[in-house]
Amino acid sequence: ISELGVQNCYFPLFVSHAALHREQTHIADFSPEVAWVTKSGDSELAQPIAVRPTSETIMYPAYAKWIQSHRDLPLKLNQWNNVVRWEFKNPQPFLRTREFLWQEGHTAWATEKEAADEVYEILDLYARVYTDLLAIPVIKGRKTEKEKFAGADWTTTIEGYIAASGRGIQAATSHHLGQNFSKMFDITFEDPQTQTKQYVYQNSWGLTTRTIGVMTMIHGDNKGLVLPPRIAKYQFVIVPCGITASVSKEDEEGIINTCKEVETKLKKAGFRVYGDYRDNYTPGWKFNHWEVKGVPVRLEIGPNDKARSQLTVVLRHTGTKSTTPMENSEIKLREVLDQIHNDLYKKAKQELDSHTVVVKDWTGFLKGLDNSCIMLTPFCGEPACEDLIKKDSAR
Repeated sequence: ISELGVQNCYFPLFVSHAALHREQTHIADFSPEVAWVTKSGDSELAQPIAVRPTSETIMYPAYAKWIQSHRDLPLKLNQWNNVVRWEFKNPQPFLRTREFLWQEGHTAWATEKEAADEVYEILDLYARVYTDLLAIPVIKGRKTEKEKFAGADWTTTIEGYIAASGRGIQAATSHHLGQNFSKMFDITFEDPQTQTKQYVYQNSWGLTTRTIGVMTMIHGDNKGLVLPPRIAKYQFVIVPCGITASVSKEDEEGIINTCKEVETKLKKAGFRVYGDYRDNYTPGWKFNHWEVKGVPVRLEIGPNDKARSQLTVVLRHTGTKSTTPMENSEIKLREVLDQIHNDLYKKAKQELDSHTVVVKDWTGFLKGLDNSCIMLTPFCGEPACEDLIKKDSAR
């Protein structure tokens, strides 16, 4: 987003009761989840102060001051922060939490077309985060009137599918706010053609730490995390092996030094590598430790590997073991990382496709719902029909 000209900023955590309630449609959907500060020490506050559930009403008074002319547009700001939504239904780490971290972008434009184009551009970027970095297939679409962001004209979304729970999950959203907030906060600019004041068009868009939860649920297994290599803190962990009581001190040092040489070479090649040389844990303990943490590849180097100038390569996602020569190993290992990403994406895509069905009647819809499927079905989009579908399909 920096390459799109978006600049980072930071606005306050707290928002006054009056500011939050300026946009009634906006606050109506958030109201049950807003956390309020009502006391300062033992003293009651004259007016409660909200902990931000989102930042539109905090940021836009400043937009009204900063934007005066068409030369001030577009205004593109982003902030990385935490927000609080007091979720009571069923809090789950990373998926549904009362506090979460995110980036939220807020942009203002002179024309509706410019704003709409950006909505889809950002949505494509979010989709690429999932497909290109997290190895997760997503479905791009548009929210219904009932499900769109409160105060938006329309909302676009990417949705994932978690086979373990048989549920879809919202992965990221990009909203076109139209002129709803600009009219509320009087954010205007002077049109150079007509010399009249015009309200700006606005967007907001966000990606949260829910990405971590989605990744964990889709790729993880009974052993722990399975991290896609492109986002893993460590892509490789090197574990010296075969150092027993019968191994001489000289041979032990030789194995450790070989491990460190491989570590240095891989780091110079641009890989993220951790050498685990702790002598108070066995190799087996280390294997389990790094499997739980989801490191994509374990490299084992023992006496035989050193003698043969080879690496034993163990893949986290499949458990398969192979060997590769130490010489030019960085070329082979780069291919291994790409293959891991492709394997993870392919498996997740197969789960998504196998649970996607086309239905044309209500009986088929209910059957698909019972089978935890994603249904492709005719829908008029009317709010009344949406309410009826939710009511009659409730489980």
